[in-house]
Amino acid sequence: MAIWFITGASRGLGAEIARAALDGGDDVAVAVRDPGKLPDDIKHRVFAVALDVTRSADIPVAVQSVVDHFGGIEVLVNNAGRGLLGALEEITDDEARSLFDLNVFGLVNVTRAVLPYMRAAGTGKLVHVGSRAGFEGEPGVSIYSASKFAVAGISEALSAELAPFEIQRMVVEPDVFRTDFLDNSSLSVPAKRIGDYDSTPAHDRLDSVDTANHNQFGDPAKGAALIYDATNQAKLPTHLLLGRDALDRWEVKVAQLAEDIAPWAEKSVATAHDDAAAKSA
Repeated sequence: MAIWFITGASRGLGAEIARAALDGGDDVAVAVRDPGKLPDDIKHRVFAVALDVTRSADIPVAVQSVVDHFGGIEVLVNNAGRGLLGALEEITDDEARSLFDLNVFGLVNVTRAVLPYMRAAGTGKLVHVGSRAGFEGEPGVSIYSASKFAVAGISEALSAELAPFEIQRMVVEPDVFRTDFLDNSSLSVPAKRIGDYDSTPAHDRLDSVDTANHNQFGDPAKGAALIYDATNQAKLPTHLLLGRDALDRWEVKVAQLAEDIAPWAEKSVATAHDDAAAKSA
């Protein structure tokens, strides 16, 4: 039995992860903006704290309440987040910063608040929910992609930082799953649209939202079950890709990197100082 703390668990993948942990016999705390909006089937089975993770001053209080209730936190799932579509040129600084406040700084601040308890216990697992967009930038999702690249980078760096304390972590990188992610409640678009981008890749994605919404391939219950399974292993994978398209695009990404790097490898090595090159010869 483990003690879970899951942010953004009122619906979608977060709610499904909570269900999986509850069904596995674990103790579950959830952080949601409005506990009254939790699904009825989990509302009375979890310890719910009202928390907007962009309000950094409220996070330590919420974490402490979970620790007081359960005695600790063994698994932290940073799931709270939202999307932002549109061409980079259309997105304002305020829109971009608002996204990073939730997707990146919310994750950072919740992790900071939980780590002292994990370090004291000498164990813990961090699960950061990223995205396929966190390893491959695509048109129409540049700022969202940047936020999820940040999540992946933070997660990877934590592997080395937290290894001395027996704290593991993984970043989950889902493809499109059939959740409310494309609803207005989870997805933002730029306040001003630039007509020149119409019929270009940036707006093709924006214009396809209504058709794609709730028709995505991924099953969130199955995705959550895999996350739960991976988290229960003795050793976490550093990256957990969810969905066939995520795996396919990862292979494309790796192949593209190899193609880009190979022709320039020799010249790249030659940028070292001459004395350094002589020592390595």
